[in-house]
Amino acid sequence: MDYFLVSFFLIQYVRSSLHTSTSLPDWDRTLLIGRYVSIALIATYYVSDTPDWFSWIWHVFMILIIYILYTKEDFSPIRSVTQSVIPFVAISIISDILEVAAPKFYEDYDDWFNIATSFAFVLCFVIWFYAQKQRKILLKEREDRLREEMASKAQKESLEYLVAERTMELTAQKEELQKAIEDLKSTQNQLIQSEKMASLGELTAGIAHEIQNPLNFVNNFSEVSVELCQELEEEVDKTAISDEDKDYIKGIIADLSQNQQKITHHGKRADSIVKGMLQHSRASSGEKEAVEINALADEYMRLAYHGLRAKDKEFNAALVTDFDPNIGKVMVMPQDLGRVFLNLFTNAFYAVAEKKRMLTEAGKLNDYKPEVKISTKMFAGKLYIRVTDNGTGMPDQVKAKIFQPFFTTKPTGQGTGLGLSMSYDIITNAHNGMLDVETIPGEKTEFKITIPIA
Repeated sequence: MDYFLVSFFLIQYVRSSLHTSTSLPDWDRTLLIGRYVSIALIATYYVSDTPDWFSWIWHVFMILIIYILYTKEDFSPIRSVTQSVIPFVAISIISDILEVAAPKFYEDYDDWFNIATSFAFVLCFVIWFYAQKQRKILLKEREDRLREEMASKAQKESLEYLVAERTMELTAQKEELQKAIEDLKSTQNQLIQSEKMASLGELTAGIAHEIQNPLNFVNNFSEVSVELCQELEEEVDKTAISDEDKDYIKGIIADLSQNQQKITHHGKRADSIVKGMLQHSRASSGEKEAVEINALADEYMRLAYHGLRAKDKEFNAALVTDFDPNIGKVMVMPQDLGRVFLNLFTNAFYAVAEKKRMLTEAGKLNDYKPEVKISTKMFAGKLYIRVTDNGTGMPDQVKAKIFQPFFTTKPTGQGTGLGLSMSYDIITNAHNGMLDVETIPGEKTEFKITIPIA
């Protein structure tokens, strides 16, 4: 009975401690066979008359169990429990050997052998109980450690998430600050540029006013001097001198009159430049009015065309209009916007006239037909105006400077370089819009006006 209890509980302890059904399925089947063998042996012992040597079957069975549990590496975690069975098995074997080999000695010390066997038997279960208790403690510590690790892992993940979230916030704030700094720098540059332009405008206006008075005297006296030359020539005809002297005096008077005419011509040229400077430097104080944009554009287009025709009777160009009929009246500064139209149309007509002249001189006129086109469109709360010509176009180096004050590509006496600069200021500053240009050298130029409409 003792062997059965020891073997049965030892096998059960091994299976429960190592969870052999899942971790060691092959050994689990072997342990189940051992459990069934121990049940069969105890049943045989009580059911049939067993001989005296039957106990040796138990000895062999227990030795086999101990050998397997002690020598196989899979059972190393419970090796100390296996060792606790060895004293019980050893005492039982020694007792049976002495009973056969020295019966007299066995009879004299039989009680001692029984006590030793009982003690070893109890020791097995005490050790098993203690081992089971230790295993539960270790299992609980392992579970606690796993819980701590899980909590630590969760806390770590939470901290990593918070760090990542904070990093994203700091990155976003950094980007916002960088953008704010860039905007501030841009605003600062614009303010500096505005101050420079305002100072330049004031300086230009002051210089223009100072030049205007003496220039008026030059123009007036040069015109008067021309008239005096004509009167002097008439008086010479009345004098009684030789024809040779008269011709000599008239030659001098003619040269003097020609010089005065040149002074008058260049004086008027200087006067137009001064007026352009005053017009460019003047801060517009006009207020916006409801205006028919299509009618305004058409009016200034024809005004510019007929103005050029008055200077060059041979000039002709096709006037093309593509007006959006749904625009109606728009709140703008009509005088300022008219000045812009006039400048753009004048430049366009000049470009097509110049291209025609160049092609004529080169003998490549062919079927070239000068054309200037104006188109308007309104959508998404913005007014779009396009002035296009099929003239000479502009190279990139000219396009980059086209809106700078006093920059002109026209020959001396035909342009002040202030028209496009003034137009740019009117569109961008007075109307909060945009004025841009697209051009293909030798083919076309298109000025694009975009004005937001409140």
